[in-house]
Amino acid sequence: MLSQKQPGHSAFPYSRSEADVKPVRYAIIGSGMMGHEHIRNIALLPGASVTAVADPDEGMRTTASDLAGPGCAAFADYREMLSASEFDALLIASPNHTHVDVLSDVMRLDKPILVEKPLCTTLEDCRKVLAMQEARSAPVWVAMEYRFMPPVQRLLKGVHEGAAGHLKMISIREHRFPFLKKVGDWNRFNAKTGGTLVEKCCHFFDLMRLIAQSEPVRVYASGGADVNFLDEEYPEGRPDILDNAFVVVDFANGVRAMLDLCMFAEGSYWQEIISATGDEARIDAFIPGPSRFSPDGRERHSEIAISPRATKRELREEVEVDEAVLAAGDHHGSTYFQHAKFIDLVRHGGVPEVSLEDGLKAVMIGAAAEESARTHRAVEL
Repeated sequence: MLSQKQPGHSAFPYSRSEADVKPVRYAIIGSGMMGHEHIRNIALLPGASVTAVADPDEGMRTTASDLAGPGCAAFADYREMLSASEFDALLIASPNHTHVDVLSDVMRLDKPILVEKPLCTTLEDCRKVLAMQEARSAPVWVAMEYRFMPPVQRLLKGVHEGAAGHLKMISIREHRFPFLKKVGDWNRFNAKTGGTLVEKCCHFFDLMRLIAQSEPVRVYASGGADVNFLDEEYPEGRPDILDNAFVVVDFANGVRAMLDLCMFAEGSYWQEIISATGDEARIDAFIPGPSRFSPDGRERHSEIAISPRATKRELREEVEVDEAVLAAGDHHGSTYFQHAKFIDLVRHGGVPEVSLEDGLKAVMIGAAAEESARTHRAVEL
């Protein structure tokens, strides 16, 4: 297939000269690996600052407050932070299984909240959170970062503008590194993560809904714990999280979607490949892994490709992302672009792009996939 590679353009639209600089002070609950990534990205946005962090782990909260800079207070208990600090928005990046209890405390304040994915580890807890929101006016935004990756945005635009024709199939392949080590090793167990297909893959099920513009009706999954962490032992027992799976999701409008997940494939050139195929063309987004797994310590740019059926010619374009944005995290700039939109919501009001209902539905698909992988049966939604 002939590839016509076009020059890309840089994705860094929120320049300091253009941005609204009304100050926004963040307080962060959970200052581990993802909390640190949020702090680095918030620092890139004019007028934004982190004024307080809370984490029971002394090392994490100390390094997080140092990273946030002078004036950032550190607390062992987030409840003390809520009463002792002044802030405009809350960010929750604590372990998955803590979200429902943390949200039950912080939602009483009626402040804007950005809560990391998954919303909760169970559908029951997600529904509790939705019920809590009924008494509030301030927004809650679920942090589905992958929506905001520049190549994903380009793919979404192409699909929804009809570049693929009538959409029929979605394919998402993530071949990546194993779960990284976290404080207390909480991410080794289904009870604390919700399971790999909830913890990790809620991103992809959210994207499937967004691309298909429809709701899921059936889920089938096959997965296993075949390579990673087989020699690890904890007081709770051995890790029980899946490290590979295939998941098929049928949508109400007839679109089919498939996830191909492998978490022992960090040598892959592209970490994610997202494809949307219609009756006229296929659109692909090619996304590299983070710089920590690159031979030269630099993250490659992503690419977008359109393959029309009629011509058999692949039109490929590089999607450039500012180096400072890439260096701020492991998610190809998406954390930065998400914060840029969230902070605009804090300053000017409006509706979250990723709602609590979106968060619930992503968990619903992930939980159904986990059930299907255990029972070897399709799950009707």
